[in-house]
Amino acid sequence: MDYKQVSEELLLLLGGKDNITSNAACMTRLRVGVKDLSKVDLEQIKKVEGVLGVVESNTLQIVFGPGKVNKVLDEFYKLTGLPKGQAEDGGSGEDIQTVTRENKELQKAKYDKPVQRFLKKIANIFVALLPGIIAAGLINGICNVINVSTHGALAGVWWFACIRTMGWALFAYLPILVGYNAAREFGGSGALGAIAGAMSISNAGMPLLAVIQEKQILLPITNAPFNPASGGLLAALIAGMFFAVLEKRIRKHMPDLIDTFISPLLVLIIGGIVALLVIQPLGAGLTKVIFAVLSFAYEKMGVVGGYILSAGFLPLVAVGLHQALTPIHAMLNDPAGATGGINYLLPILMMAGGGQVGAGIALYMKTKNKKLKRYIRDSIPVGILGIGEPMMYAVTLPLGRSFLTACIGSGFGGALAALLHLGTVSQGVSGLFGLLIVKPGQQLPFIIAMLAAYAGGFLVTYFFGVDENRINEVYGEEE
Repeated sequence: MDYKQVSEELLLLLGGKDNITSNAACMTRLRVGVKDLSKVDLEQIKKVEGVLGVVESNTLQIVFGPGKVNKVLDEFYKLTGLPKGQAEDGGSGEDIQTVTRENKELQKAKYDKPVQRFLKKIANIFVALLPGIIAAGLINGICNVINVSTHGALAGVWWFACIRTMGWALFAYLPILVGYNAAREFGGSGALGAIAGAMSISNAGMPLLAVIQEKQILLPITNAPFNPASGGLLAALIAGMFFAVLEKRIRKHMPDLIDTFISPLLVLIIGGIVALLVIQPLGAGLTKVIFAVLSFAYEKMGVVGGYILSAGFLPLVAVGLHQALTPIHAMLNDPAGATGGINYLLPILMMAGGGQVGAGIALYMKTKNKKLKRYIRDSIPVGILGIGEPMMYAVTLPLGRSFLTACIGSGFGGALAALLHLGTVSQGVSGLFGLLIVKPGQQLPFIIAMLAAYAGGFLVTYFFGVDENRINEVYGEEE
């Protein structure tokens, strides 16, 4: 990228030197003050090499991204003859929330591909269910501890049974909620999606499970009885999506006069048969594969598997692929699932944030850049509590090498989490707030693993991840 040529093009498209009143750079944007906005060709500016977007504010903000923007400014201010850093709403005073938001938007735009958009929809299906999943998981975990410690003394007490019922109900009927949300997220009717999800719930009253003359109903192809639970959440998810797509296709060709009655009827009949013969076996197969992979990584690979999972998690976040894990966490926290409701994956992934915190501390100690120090100071407290976006998007990811060393260091915490067999009874929190959801009695081992992630991120970054030239290139040199 020829920064001098880019600057010359921008100056021309901005109306020339006489139309410029100020020029400055924040972390991602060239902020230019202009006298007459009518002389500015916004559409052509968006087509200039390296320009990621244009925002109209008190100053015109041309988005280039971290690092590049300072190189553009170095050439641009020579052409305007104006000093750097004089834009009215720009510059060094940006807070951490603004920088985090801007860098996250840039990262999202960079990887806004069909796969990421699809996975975002999948995540949205479960995000709406998180309050229930978190609360029900905590209820199940706490009630199990109470039952064991009291030898079941409260099992017959009405209020205790009521509380346990709340924890049981969510996971017992979760496929219905997943089917409902899936259908709505993909543009269909939630009620039809809920019926699709109900195919994954075992109920003695289900006609498919009826016993006729002492014989169960056998399905074609497999010649075996229907097992609703085999497909699980994945079958409910896929069925809800399929029902939505099918509904849109049918309604597209259905006359308006009979659409209200015939379309949903056809969706249920056609969709039900497809769900039974295709989607349920597909969901069962995918579930087995997922648990087999997780079992291999956790049980066979042990600490090596824990290291790889933790170290590789934030790169998945950076490119938007982490959302594929959302339904997996829900499956792992299902008391009726293969793990008995204990999520052994989440504590390992939590350590990724610990590595970022450790890297931030190392950067703070070694760098002399005041702006970076300010961002780190604002990011560390929330990072410790499990909110890692400010540290990742405003500090380590723009620097590149520091993000890599943070990931490498976090792997040590993940390895220790696997070694100590850490598990959670719910999800939805991270960092030290993870103490609220780890298996009772594992609070101290969890802290030890998190400290290992802090130490790993700190040491690897301190010795290999600090490049002062890159830091000044990204954040600028404050006078």
